[in-house]
Amino acid sequence: MVPHLAERWKRFRKNDASDGERAAWAESLVELARVMVDAGRGHVEMVVECAATIGQSPKSVPTIDVVLLGSHPETEGLSVQLVELKRWSSVTQVDSATATEVVVPGMGKKPHPALQLEANYQRFVGETGPLRKLSFECGGFTYLHNATEESIQPLLGINAPMGAYSAVYTRDRREQLMKDLRKHFGGDSGYSYAEILLRRMGVRNTPLLDAMIMSRGEDTVFTLRREQRRVADHVKDRAAKVLGENATDLERAVFVVTGGAGTGKSAIGLQLKAEFEAAGLEVRYASGSRAFNGAMQRHVGYGDREFQESFTYFSSFMNPPEEPLDVLICDEAHRLREISETRSGEKGAKPQVEEILDASRVAVFFLDEGQSVRPNEVGTQQFIVDAAEKYGAPVVPLDLRAQYRCGGSDAYVNWVHDLLGLSGKEPGKWVPDGLMHIEVADSPEEMERIVHAEARAGATARMVAGFCWPWNPPQGKEKRLVADVRIGDWHRPWNAKGDSYCENGAVPPGTLWSVHEGGIGQIGCVYTAQGLEWDWCGVIMGDDMVRRDGQWVFQRGKRRTDKETGYRRVAVPGSLDDEVRNSNLSDEEFRQCVRNAYHVLLTRASRATVLYSTDEETRAYLKELVGEVQIHGLRPSWQELPPALRVPHQKRPEHRRPGKKKPQAPEGQDPLF
Repeated sequence: MVPHLAERWKRFRKNDASDGERAAWAESLVELARVMVDAGRGHVEMVVECAATIGQSPKSVPTIDVVLLGSHPETEGLSVQLVELKRWSSVTQVDSATATEVVVPGMGKKPHPALQLEANYQRFVGETGPLRKLSFECGGFTYLHNATEESIQPLLGINAPMGAYSAVYTRDRREQLMKDLRKHFGGDSGYSYAEILLRRMGVRNTPLLDAMIMSRGEDTVFTLRREQRRVADHVKDRAAKVLGENATDLERAVFVVTGGAGTGKSAIGLQLKAEFEAAGLEVRYASGSRAFNGAMQRHVGYGDREFQESFTYFSSFMNPPEEPLDVLICDEAHRLREISETRSGEKGAKPQVEEILDASRVAVFFLDEGQSVRPNEVGTQQFIVDAAEKYGAPVVPLDLRAQYRCGGSDAYVNWVHDLLGLSGKEPGKWVPDGLMHIEVADSPEEMERIVHAEARAGATARMVAGFCWPWNPPQGKEKRLVADVRIGDWHRPWNAKGDSYCENGAVPPGTLWSVHEGGIGQIGCVYTAQGLEWDWCGVIMGDDMVRRDGQWVFQRGKRRTDKETGYRRVAVPGSLDDEVRNSNLSDEEFRQCVRNAYHVLLTRASRATVLYSTDEETRAYLKELVGEVQIHGLRPSWQELPPALRVPHQKRPEHRRPGKKKPQAPEGQDPLF
């Protein structure tokens, strides 16, 4: 526990945890946990070193040792206790007239802990606090587990601070503490009340597509945080100069925003789109992903032609507009190709990035080079810089580091990087952090059971796999999908290709697979998952990446044609992605493409990833890293959310008519979080 807390501390506080902090965690947190268990309240959740921050840097914000969250025994509503843990064994009084300040032997003067608790209460429930405007019981106490009541009398005297946060417990009042905890917290309801705090702190975000549906037509789509807002403001300020009244038509601005999965690239891009459109500018939002554009055009923008036409592809500018667009936002720009090519085979006359620069006065590229999954995807920062130089357009590089996907768990994202060999570090064992959950299934049936159960309960959930099986075309007039993903007796189809429904309309087209309720029965791949997210994601690692003798081995597969059925099947296990397994690709390029593909797949979940490998040795390795999962209290299932947080995900809007109001957030839900 201590090394994990120290890593989180360094991540947020930007410095190493002191030996004193580490000793306090090892001693005080464990003692508080024992008290909770002995009181029969081991189910109450502890949020440790919590800063009441929304949109602020937690580096300079005071933290409270522990926030306890559970249900109240009488009201059954939220109950919160703020806790200061002290290892003091004795104190002496400074001023006989007051006990607001005491002397701790070896540490000097210290404020009364009740004053710290009162200040933290104001931070949590004040006008900008995460628990503002909530109806709940909140109190606080100090626990000095090394002291006796006699040794800390100045903290208990008549002159000591009074109030809901002035309770002080010592080791000889442990029984009283347990009795009072039972008054504050009821039995195990099965709900995770910490989720209320995490949601209100912005750690749990409203999914991108839900936010778009609720905010479509408004100039505010997302509330951007810290560096996200800084990046957006920088783009807007520079664009205002290029597009202002005194600017010439030859002036251009080019931005390259880099950031890993979940850093908010799409959120910034979509917010910029909304703000530029609200200012009356002509804007297009381009992507190299048919799945992302399909979700925007056919799900979010259903029935709204103007909205649909504002989303397009990188290859749409082979013939530039007569007048350049004011702003062209390019999401997933790592998927830029050298030359544009239409589905009919028509090719562009110049590099794709130059077509984009010709078509716009302000171009904003969002990219993550770690998500480039095909050899002909050439979108890098240097590639864009070189192209912009030909136009005399200076490039403004901007970087995003804080990530908000995967439950905001940087520990999980770093673990994925280490696991796949993208960081150069050996992966350590996964330590649950309360933000992101991961488990390894013993079979595809088990993985499917978990994912489908969450989907039935109301969560968004999908299963995806490495491209290790052939992809046969739909069969017959009804367009029946072939069960191509075959693992033992478990056979499931890939998602449908193209824009057409299959199986008499029951199976959505690939462009809607990620959001249509009928998509849960098919397996997605990196090309239909990139740029999107779900609460739960089952990831099947195929034989293109297996563990042998302590290292990863990458394999190119071969396919065969079954003589009886005519279906393509696996002949040699490994990658069957034609563009990746191509013999023209070097071994190192092949390895990088496979790693990047699994990096995309493993970072699609916002709450939990369920892993399964088709290879027994690899599966054993993953189980060793992840460990056995104690299901009770650790699996963040949809049913464990308090009822108020089980907000249904947004359905596709009805056909939009002029003047019709946009969908509203359910009562009690902040529309932006």
